[in-house]
Amino acid sequence: MNRLIHYKGYEVATAAQPLPNGLFAANLTIEKATVTPRRAYSFDALDYFFDEEHALAYAFRWGRLWIDNHR
Repeated sequence: MNRLIHYKGYEVATAAQPLPNGLFAANLTIEKATVTPRRAYSFDALDYFFDEEHALAYAFRWGRLWIDNHR
């Protein structure tokens, strides 16, 4: 499952990647919406979760923290 959220001028794309062991990896891509050419920052397997929604929520929370600390 993927989700795209806008936060403080950034596009935050979260993804919960299902793994063979039944867990979900929390993945994240962050792009500044107003910069051309666009530069994307990708973070894979931030952590692992039993629930897909928890993986997405964690990735978005992690992305918000990253944005707040890099502005």
